[in-house]
Amino acid sequence: MTWLDRRTAEKPKDFDARTPGDVDYGRVVHSASFRRLQGKTQILNLGDSDFYRTRLTHSLEVAQIAGGIARQLGHKYPDHAALPYLPEGNLLQAIACTHDLGHPPFGHGGEIALNYCMRDNGGFEGNGQTLRILSRLEKFSRSSGSNLTRETLLGVLKYPVPHSQAVNKGIRPAMVPDTSGIPLLDRTASKPPKCYLDCEEEVVDWILEPLSRADREQFQLCEKSDSKHARSLHKAFACSIMDLADDISFAIHDMEDALALKLVEPAGFYKHIPPEKCDGLLEYLTSQYSDDYGNDAYGGLVDRLFGSGDRRKHQINRIFNYIIPRIEIRKDDGFAEPRLAYRVTLPDPVLRFVKAAKDFIWHEVIQNPSVQHLEFKGQMMVIAVFEVMKSDPEHFLPRDFYEKCQAQNADPLRIICDYVAGMTDSYLLQTYERLFAPRMGSVFDKL
Repeated sequence: MTWLDRRTAEKPKDFDARTPGDVDYGRVVHSASFRRLQGKTQILNLGDSDFYRTRLTHSLEVAQIAGGIARQLGHKYPDHAALPYLPEGNLLQAIACTHDLGHPPFGHGGEIALNYCMRDNGGFEGNGQTLRILSRLEKFSRSSGSNLTRETLLGVLKYPVPHSQAVNKGIRPAMVPDTSGIPLLDRTASKPPKCYLDCEEEVVDWILEPLSRADREQFQLCEKSDSKHARSLHKAFACSIMDLADDISFAIHDMEDALALKLVEPAGFYKHIPPEKCDGLLEYLTSQYSDDYGNDAYGGLVDRLFGSGDRRKHQINRIFNYIIPRIEIRKDDGFAEPRLAYRVTLPDPVLRFVKAAKDFIWHEVIQNPSVQHLEFKGQMMVIAVFEVMKSDPEHFLPRDFYEKCQAQNADPLRIICDYVAGMTDSYLLQTYERLFAPRMGSVFDKL
């Protein structure tokens, strides 16, 4: 039993020069779920601009950052005991490229809507759906999905706690009560726990099979709360690299998009990223580029970020050059397995800035009413399409999905959820319009 095993055994061809990581990476980038990311937006609605990032370009950038982190760790800690447990290049790229595969149309808004739809049937969570896609739904094998290596799937397992343990039963997905006849989703109550889906328990058992009982129990611990869903506490080494790369990309690349599209103002930057939250960055800019910033590094930072496209791009690059080399390796002595014991972290000054940048985007862009209106509309369309498919699967589902519903031991609601979750933003919109818009649709439209 090794970390490069696959659930369905495969015998490599003598003429195949690829490593297991090469195979995994190839299967990810050639998968239908990866291609669909080009039609799923990172924050904004598809069609608003040709500049901003989709989940496909975001995933490619996360993969590049993850690779950069791994190379930087090798340069910074050439003799560190953790380095042998860094996945080889393409295997790490495969892990990073998969991280958003399970996100449904309209992003986290759609995730909340599908969790409401699945409230009595195991819930829905985007990262859990990623594992389901890779281990069951992709078509590179008969019964094991993409049939990736155990090492890759361990890196994909971002929250190693099942829905049944992570969910707070006192928080039930629901519609808002006492509205004037119009059903409105309670978006707070319907937010899912961070978890894997219980229907993938067999897959997780296989992933964690090489671990000792003590390591597995420790790895799957979660922090309970009376007022929130439980929070998982641990990630594997490779997963922590992917997760940190995702955080950095969200903070910096999404900020770049918002600046380029003029969705944010300097006042919002001053509020969420004041000088004291970027003191480490300002010290770096002053020491490395003293001629460009003079005695006011903070003013120069803001001026460049809100300036012309070339000045902004140069400033973004300098921010990355500040963050990536400062990433550190931390060890948790509670684990015997090195893949679980090591994690990457940011030192406090860098973490303060990255958190502040994320807060800036969260409050000034994601929570902006113009974005929230579109997210809410998308959520209600997701629920409407799901409910139609659920009401009469034989006559509304595509034939191949209906056949899956008819299979022995099938879970029809989970299959309907798979269908809706796999839609791009535009395909969900087209399906909604075919079903509900009076003058939209043709019998010649492809389902």
